[in-house]
Amino acid sequence: MREYLIKRLFLMIPTFIGITLVVYSVLLMLPGDPVDVLLGQEYDEQIAAKLRAEWGLDDPIIVQYGKWLWHIVQGDWGRSMFSRKPVFDEILAKLPLTLQLIAMALFFEIIVSVPAGVISAVKPYTWWDYGASTLALIGVSIPSFFLGILLFLTFGLWLGWLPVQGYVPLSESISANLRHLILPTIALGVARTAILTRLIRGSMLEVIRQEYVMTARSKGLAEGIVINKHALKNALIPAVTVLGLQVGFLVGGAIIIEKLFALPGIGSYGIDAITNRDYPQVLGFILISALVFQFANLCVDFVYCFLDPRIRYGKAEA
Repeated sequence: MREYLIKRLFLMIPTFIGITLVVYSVLLMLPGDPVDVLLGQEYDEQIAAKLRAEWGLDDPIIVQYGKWLWHIVQGDWGRSMFSRKPVFDEILAKLPLTLQLIAMALFFEIIVSVPAGVISAVKPYTWWDYGASTLALIGVSIPSFFLGILLFLTFGLWLGWLPVQGYVPLSESISANLRHLILPTIALGVARTAILTRLIRGSMLEVIRQEYVMTARSKGLAEGIVINKHALKNALIPAVTVLGLQVGFLVGGAIIIEKLFALPGIGSYGIDAITNRDYPQVLGFILISALVFQFANLCVDFVYCFLDPRIRYGKAEA
């Protein structure tokens, strides 16, 4: 397992380089640059030339990227072209909110999809199964941003039950913090919850038909023990894979949801950076998003070992 972990950590390096190189190239090939955005109506050729030289925008793409990568290796994420603040400090200030939103969305997925999927599989073709399947189909069909707008209008503006704008840090008030994140969490997590519910149902139906489950039942074990102790672990293995991949979708979905609910997280930060063509901010946003996704997949590998002790990556490679 240790060898596999080290290998995975080293494989992250070319992944990050590939992602950031592609994004950097696309940014520089787009028409316009940060100088045009910064100067706006007061554009002056001499000032523009000075700024481009200062920021190295006249250098070839590979040279610009090489300089940025060298600074990253040294722990310097650069400074924003507009705020002049260190990008790492800006990201560090906004990251906790996005991580909390993603964690709450994942928690929402798990507490809803696991019971719903298991009960649907244990009681197939009943009113519960049909109801859960119908709700899952509806959940998959509604885009996150559209559901967010519906929640915004219904529970925020019309009923006034929950706040729909702004953010209160956990350090100031736990209850106010959670109230501000309830609607964004639901909007972000419903579609993924529906997918996970259907997956767990199908996986559970397959597992409970296996011989070892039938053997456990024939021994007279209670149905709850058979399901929870013998069947559920194996049924969750495919779900864990999907759950790890969904972190990437949640990071992407958080961009729109944070902007909709005026949350000052990484998603809003990324949109503003792209709008302003602030290259250090955009690359910092991409880098931290890739780190979160890679870390989530690394956690999935550890969960695999818990769910299935037969998995030994080092032995498999040998």
